Amino acid sequence: MSFSDRVREAEIRIRPHARETPLLWSPTLSELAGTRVFLKLENLQHTGSFKLRGALNKMLSLGEADRARGVVTASTGNHGAATAYAGRLTGVTPTVYVPEGAAPSKVERIRALGGRVEVFGTDSSETELYARVVAERTGQVFLSPYNDWDVMAGQGTIGRELERQCPDLGVVLVAVGGGGLIGGIAGYLKAVRPAVSIVGCSPRNSAVMAASVQAGTILDLPSEPTLSDGTAGGVEPGTITFEYCRDLVDGYDLVEEAAIEAGMRLAFDAERLIVEGAAGVAIASAVSRPGRWVDRDVVVVLCGGNVGVDRWCGLMTAPRR
Repeated sequence: MSFSDRVREAEIRIRPHARETPLLWSPTLSELAGTRVFLKLENLQHTGSFKLRGALNKMLSLGEADRARGVVTASTGNHGAATAYAGRLTGVTPTVYVPEGAAPSKVERIRALGGRVEVFGTDSSETELYARVVAERTGQVFLSPYNDWDVMAGQGTIGRELERQCPDLGVVLVAVGGGGLIGGIAGYLKAVRPAVSIVGCSPRNSAVMAASVQAGTILDLPSEPTLSDGTAGGVEPGTITFEYCRDLVDGYDLVEEAAIEAGMRLAFDAERLIVEGAAGVAIASAVSRPGRWVDRDVVVVLCGGNVGVDRWCGLMTAPRR
């Protein structure tokens, strides 16, 4: 089965439970970027991020026996919340391993949705490897945040929606962590609209996938603290997303922390949208070089809106850099 067919099946499977999120034209961002800019509002998805799509597709693909064995996953927050939400729909209580530095607001969200939270490790890749070992030892299903065909196909349903919503789609800007989101979108769109450019956007402080693509192999690199906690950390060795990120993504932008902060502010100032740091990365990329995509319709995927109240209020009241 082709990947684009996987995405079509995923859309049918998740549609009763996941929103087709709006596509919003932004006059302000369009003026700043020098072309037409649209925002794909995944911050309005159930659980506040795109992660619901992949978790739902995977959970709904499991048979009763697999669900009865139990589900284990690892997350910095959004994937865990999505898995907990999907578990509630399917009668499963997942165990979600989070790293020590996970945002408290995201951890509480996982618990509120019914997930069982365990803390391990200081880096998302370390946490992920441990959770996989636990799953293997206990015989439970490991629901990867990105290294899974069903998960990546679920994220790819965004590309299918963009195909319908943006007839003149020219460029898609996507934040990159493990590659499930950009891999899913690129895997679908490059099959049906190969002329569309896909651009990966990463915080310079944690750009493991971008560096790995440049090197031609998955690297084990440290990450510095970043506002884009949803994309922070390492990439699992052997992940299926690597080839998609290497072969289908047209380029990568690395974004400084001040620009990420400015991107989050811009979403609020221009459209009254509250977005998290990973979405701020893609916004910053869109306006970083005015005129880069003249006469092309640009879509910025606002991948999530799960930012804690304290962080948000601090961001809005801090002096602008």
